[in-house]
Amino acid sequence: MRGARRVRPCRARLPVPRPHRGRGARGGRRAAGAGPAVLVELPGRIRAWAVTRHSVIQALTTDPRVSRDFRRHWPGIGEVPDGWVLGSVAFQDSLVNRYGEEHRAARGRIAPSFLPRRVKPMRPQVQATADRLVAALGALAPGERADLRSALARPLTMTVICDLFGVPDHLREALGALIDRVLDSSLPEPDALAAQTELYERLGELAAHKRAHPGADLTTDLLLSDRSGEQPLAEHELVGTLFTMIAAGFETAVNLIASAALEMLTHPEQLARLRAGAIDWTDVIEETLRLEGPVMYVPLRYALEDIDLGEGVRIAKGDPIVVGFAAAGRDPGEHPDRPDEFDPGRADKGHLAFGHGPHFCVGAPLARLEAEVALSTLFERLPELSLAAPGQRPARLPSLVVNGPEAVEVVPRPRTGTG
Repeated sequence: MRGARRVRPCRARLPVPRPHRGRGARGGRRAAGAGPAVLVELPGRIRAWAVTRHSVIQALTTDPRVSRDFRRHWPGIGEVPDGWVLGSVAFQDSLVNRYGEEHRAARGRIAPSFLPRRVKPMRPQVQATADRLVAALGALAPGERADLRSALARPLTMTVICDLFGVPDHLREALGALIDRVLDSSLPEPDALAAQTELYERLGELAAHKRAHPGADLTTDLLLSDRSGEQPLAEHELVGTLFTMIAAGFETAVNLIASAALEMLTHPEQLARLRAGAIDWTDVIEETLRLEGPVMYVPLRYALEDIDLGEGVRIAKGDPIVVGFAAAGRDPGEHPDRPDEFDPGRADKGHLAFGHGPHFCVGAPLARLEAEVALSTLFERLPELSLAAPGQRPARLPSLVVNGPEAVEVVPRPRTGTG
């Protein structure tokens, strides 16, 4: 691609756009009232338009005047400091940062593997993993604590995505830990640089391993070069695609499961409604996606020409845009009835948690399947499950990109007796 610029791993500063300090999606929801877009300062003194309104996100993500191709459509890229903390997402060399026909072709390589008809047969595998993890929780001594994020959500989703991509056992834990770290916006600069460098080295190891040991997995599929009309991916594109798919398939589902479990345990009346059959797990999952979308801000998009959003807001040609997908579900313009309250029984649970338009998340069916299996298994097998510290909301993940609780501390089995 012409004008290519190699972007080195990023130096980290806490990437919280100044107008949006607050708890997760709620902070973005407050920004929606400030206008159709708000000019913010990202780390590295990069100024961008933050968009959190549901209707504006829908319009911009389907507008052909908006691109994610940083090489072709961001004239200000030369001002980005070396090692920019958001670079691991903004500069991925994969389908997510392609535009037009290039994006359609890149997406066509991977999207068919995540169609609902391809995902449905994976349920027994997901169920077997959930059974094992929930059984381990149930085997804890009465009164013993556990973190649902690290004991269920994370190992379940990491197992599923690594199986899909043929990740060998010796690389799995390292990849999961490194993905967590590169999305941690609070890391000191040396640690952030080291984490991103090591992540791409490990992904290169995965590619080399699958070349030597091909199998029935998606990494092997990406390495094939004998498909009609397709050229093999360059190494940097292959590694970028592996990062995109493994990170998105892992982090999105982890946060969805953790957030949904937290909401149900925080709202026992909703758990009672579920057990009475008034709502089901689909209701719970969609309401969680509306209220606490697992992806907050996705950097970046770029205006190909001036775009007038009304209300005195004009995005100039070349200006970067950061989209707050998680905040859209709390937009009072879209959900005027109690937008900040968790109510799985509400009639309209519309959200943009998986994006919108050509870049809609290909892994949405898999994330929903994993969440339904994990949550139903957890609450059916452990009916006495409770929060370890009721009334205390856990800390949020220190990330501008992903949205969820750092931990969900629970007691799977209460103490009995007085001794």
